[in-house]
Formats: sequence, structure tokens, C-alpha cells
Amino acid sequence: MTDTLTAARLLAAAPARLGGIWLRGAGPEREAALALLTAAFDGRAVRRVPVHIDEERLCGGLNVAASLAAGHRIEQTGLLQEAAGGLLVVPMAERMSALVAGRIAQAMDAGAGFALVLLDDGGEDEAPPVALTERVGFWCEGVVSTKSVESQDNDPSRLSRAKSRDVISDGCDTSLDTLGTNGGEKVVASLANLSLALGVDSARALLFAQTAMRLHAQSHSRESTDEDLAFTARTILGPRATRIPQKADDTPPPPPEAEDEPPPGDAESEQEQHDPDALDDLILAAALASIPKDVLARIGEGRSARRATGAGGAGRKRASQLRGKPLGARPGLPRGGARLALIDTLRAAVPWQEIRRQQEAADAPKRLRIRKGDLRIRRFEERAEALTIFAVDASGSSALARLAEAKGAVELMLAQSYVKRAQVALIAFRGTSAELLLPPTRSLTRAKKVLGELPGGGGTPLALGLAAAAELAETQAARGRTPFVALLTDGKGNIDKHGQPGRAQAGEDALAAARRFAGSGTQGVVIDISARPQPEAAAIAAAMRARYLALPRADARGVEQAVSALQFGKAS
Repeated sequence: MTDTLTAARLLAAAPARLGGIWLRGAGPEREAALALLTAAFDGRAVRRVPVHIDEERLCGGLNVAASLAAGHRIEQTGLLQEAAGGLLVVPMAERMSALVAGRIAQAMDAGAGFALVLLDDGGEDEAPPVALTERVGFWCEGVVSTKSVESQDNDPSRLSRAKSRDVISDGCDTSLDTLGTNGGEKVVASLANLSLALGVDSARALLFAQTAMRLHAQSHSRESTDEDLAFTARTILGPRATRIPQKADDTPPPPPEAEDEPPPGDAESEQEQHDPDALDDLILAAALASIPKDVLARIGEGRSARRATGAGGAGRKRASQLRGKPLGARPGLPRGGARLALIDTLRAAVPWQEIRRQQEAADAPKRLRIRKGDLRIRRFEERAEALTIFAVDASGSSALARLAEAKGAVELMLAQSYVKRAQVALIAFRGTSAELLLPPTRSLTRAKKVLGELPGGGGTPLALGLAAAAELAETQAARGRTPFVALLTDGKGNIDKHGQPGRAQAGEDALAAARRFAGSGTQGVVIDISARPQPEAAAIAAAMRARYLALPRADARGVEQAVSALQFGKAS
């Protein structure tokens, strides 16, 4: 039985503990897994969620159309309530809106108890919302060769139906106490080490992995072994990888000469029994083999698997239900802050009045007959607020000049902040730390007060400055802003990420921080303000996937014009 079918069997045994399964790509493997799950949930609710389902049908509550027709309040049961304790299937999950995904995630967190199946037919750059993929345990490829599926004992759908009930009767006890006793500290530590090595920082993923490992062992009536760990690595941790572990290049010292050398066979057996890393290496190999090709490409390019690369530093356009440029009405219900477009609703309902009167009794009251399909809601388009983050190298003898240029550029940009709908922040790194000197603001008065006297001099912790800029950018992006980072430096770091001096290590840490910055998708520019352009600054820009500008004699106006041209498309 393939990993996908095995994962489906375990999910049927413990849906609340494993959350669900993400099936990428169509094919016989996916159909077999769906048939297995459908048969396993026989007698319980099995519901499919349309991608464009409205909130009324999803969550229940007031039935607007029925209430208008009847003249009194009519409630209806939502799809999430109907699926409680059963199976919830989401076709074309890569097209699901964030609102619908949030409602499903909220129901899962509240203990709805259904197993979630995400069917993903999208391309390499498409994926279901993170709110859902984070809450399902198994990430599996649904595409395999027909030959591999047909090589099973029987037809895949019949096999799945035959096996679906076996997973319940095989003695898989999913209670907390039982799951906590199967296996030992060593295998749990191996999972934690593997998760750390692959860059899987989600606590949910590690809990899913422990549950799946122990269930897999119980289905074979044994304690947890390397086979159970490898299965978990292939189906849960491997597909979530955000980095590829690098093996150390250090050559081990030669072993001391011994008078009596054991036979070669005995030596190999003894090494296998006492090598503490052999098990971890086996699991790591299984996890690396399971990483999808598109994920490997993203890791190789330094991009995050969960976030697409940003497109520009100016405030991006986004849909809004409350404010912005009017876009006209669309069919929908006045929920979630959306407002009813009364004129458009009446305009849609009036042409049908005569037909609707003929469908009712002769003595029906004379009133405007409005159906659910007539309702229209207003919609707008607004531009997200832009944020320019200046990260300034305030170290060394040129600290005063750099800070003066940065302060001047900040003040010039703040003077245009109202027109451009933008905020500005300033980070200075020197000595052994990076400091947020000016939090995001649009207030020129506040900026002048904070920027009046800024310290300078000391070492160059370039890695810490990049990390601080990336952290601030991600925080502000989560709040709906569009960040753009302007890094002013010569690229010559001499303080590493731990605050210790040393140019070699500091350079490696800076490049690593730059690659992590590139993975976040934030746009930026590296402004080399040294007397002569330096290759170190260009290398930092390349690792950040940012623009590189050499401005050796730039003043505040020059810096502001360069940043504005790159961020907004034109200088102020």
C-alpha cells in the first residue's frame, strides 16, 4: 500500500488528532484515497465545500432569501455544522478565499471533529490557504503512475473499501494515554531533530508527526521503529521542509591502531549497533526523498514555500467592502461587513416581479418580491499602505554622514507620506546590536524629535541589521502594509549574529540573513554609500534579490529620490 493510502487509513482512525490530508494533483492515487476515506466515514456526514460558497451556507444562521419570502426570520444549518464528526472535502482548494478558509479553520479549532481533505489541482506556484494546510497532518502527492496503483492486490477503490474498516479494527487506540506510551524518548527526539533540520517550525507538524508515527506502529502491532519514523518523515515533515540540511565537511580523524583488529563483519555490526546518528540519517534520507520538486526549487532559489514573491514596494491594490474606489456591485449577501447595494438590488429584482406574482396565490399581498439571487453588495478597491524601512549602517568613522543622509531621506519621504499613503521606519545597526530608532510613522514632527540625536560608531553587525529589517517587514506585512527595505551599507560586516567580532563569520551570517530576507518576498534595495563601490555590498544585494545602487556621494535628496523611484515608480 502506498504512503498516500496509508495516510488516508490513519486519518480515518484518528481524524480529530490528524486534522486531514492535502492531496496535490489529480490521479488514480487520489481517487483511491478518496474512496477509502468515503468508505471509512460510512454512516457519518460527508460534505463537499464549493470554492465560492457563501458564508450563509457555510456557517448557517439567518436565511435572508427565505426570510424575505416568508416575512419572518428563518434559520438554516451551516455546512460546517452538518459535517461535524464526518468528512469535509474541498475541491480546487487552491482557489479558496481567505475568508472561507478562516471559517473552516475556526471550526476545526473549536472542535468540530471533521477530517479535512484538500484537493489541490493548481500549479507549482498555487496552494490552498496556509490556514488550512497548517491544520492538516498529511501532505501527499495524488499523482502516481497508473501501473504503480494497479500493481496493488486489487482495484484501488475496492482495496480502499476493504481496508477502510481494518484500520479501526486493527487495534489502533487513539487515546492520549496510549499514544503517549508507544515508542520512546529517542524516536521523539529524532522527530524533533529532523523537524529542526528541515526548517519545520510549526508545533502542529511535530504533534501530527508523533501521532502518525505511533498510529503507524500500532497498525503493525509493534513499538515505533525506523520504518514508522521514515513514513512520518515522508508524509508530514519532508513536504513541509523550508531548507535542506547540510552535512558537515569535517573529515573524522583516523581511528587509533589496535593490536587485535576484529573481523570486518563484526566491526560493521558493532558500528551499526552503536552509531547514534544512523537512525537519524535514515529518517533524513526518507524526508529528503519526499520533498516535492517544486519545493526543492523554491528552497534552492531562497523563496519560502508559503509566500509568493512580492511584486513591487508600492501599496498593492486589494479588495475592500468598506472604503476605497467604487468598483460596482456584485451578487452576494450583506455579511462580514459588506453593505447592501439597495439600488442595484432593486434594479435586479424589478424585471421579475410579474412572473413572481403569477407563481403566487391570487390573494397574496402586494409587495416587492425579492429573492436571494437579486441581492447585491457594494465593493471597493483600496491601495494598501506602503512602508519604507531604512536599515542604516551606523558603524565606523562614516556613521555620522550615513545617519545624516538617512535622517534627511526619512524627513523628505515623510513630507510626502500623506500624498503617497506611506509610512517610514528607521533601523540603525552598530556595535553588537540593531535598534529600531523610529517605529513606522507618518508624523514628521515625531520623526524629527526622535532623529534629533542618534548615536553612531562601533562595529558592523550587518546580519543583525538585516534580520531586524526582515522581522519588521514581515510584522508590518501581516498588518496589511506593503514594506520596502532600503539598506544603506558598504557590505563589510565584522560582527556576527551572536555579537562576536570576526569578518569571515560575520560575512557568512550576513549572506545567510540576506537569503532569508529573499525568502520572505519583501522588496528592497541595497545602497552602497562607500567611497568606491564594493563587491561585498553587491553580493548582499544579490542574496537579498534586491536592487543594487552605488551612490558614493549621495545626499539626503539623492537617497530619497532613488528609493522613491524604485518603490513607487517615480521620484518625488
